[in-house]
Amino acid sequence: MPSSGVVPGVAVLTAANLLNNRYARRWSVPTSVAATVLLVGIARRSGASWADLGLDRHGRGLRAGGALAAGVAAVYAAGAALPATRVFFEDERAAALDRSALLRHMLVDVPLGTVLLEEVGFRGVLYGLLRRSHGTAVATGVSSLLFGLWHVLPAQDLAKANPALATATSAGETDGVRLTLGAVASTGLAGVLFCELNRRSRSILAPVGLHLATNSLGYLAAWLVSRRGRRGGDDK
Repeated sequence: MPSSGVVPGVAVLTAANLLNNRYARRWSVPTSVAATVLLVGIARRSGASWADLGLDRHGRGLRAGGALAAGVAAVYAAGAALPATRVFFEDERAAALDRSALLRHMLVDVPLGTVLLEEVGFRGVLYGLLRRSHGTAVATGVSSLLFGLWHVLPAQDLAKANPALATATSAGETDGVRLTLGAVASTGLAGVLFCELNRRSRSILAPVGLHLATNSLGYLAAWLVSRRGRRGGDDK
């Protein structure tokens, strides 16, 4: 049965999450690539087809992903330009990057260290296996919940890097519980959207395009805003 690969798939994702966020952060790209290959092997061995994994039709997904990426770019440009929303792009991690490090994050770390594993793992393997055995609703709900929980560890460091979020959470919840729950909820909802994009386009390239643009262009927007803010502070 295809669902037989779900438990080992979750185990691989859990191990990769711990390695990438706690024990071997510098090796996140090779870890993620290796985990992705292992996940695809588990799914295929469990009887999933390339169509189940969203890896056989690419034209429609590529067009949808490109359109969504353009939309993300427009939203980020507006958000970074407006004083009311610019503060949410400030990120100490981005400000510390030089141009070469920024390009590495945008073109290597995000595509191979984040998007590849998350989309193949959650929207490809887990969603595909669960959909074949339990239907679309269960596949969407379970994979999206796990995707939300996947972000617990990254959320714990977010407030330290983003002053606006740190200020927002320090008033009542100094331990960051609120921020973590918010990250789990928001990424879980994003998982639902990504699953629906995958279902409608029959290709994981649609959610890949949106996910890649959200993260990579987010780094670029944060870098531009944070560097501008740092220069402005130096001029005072």
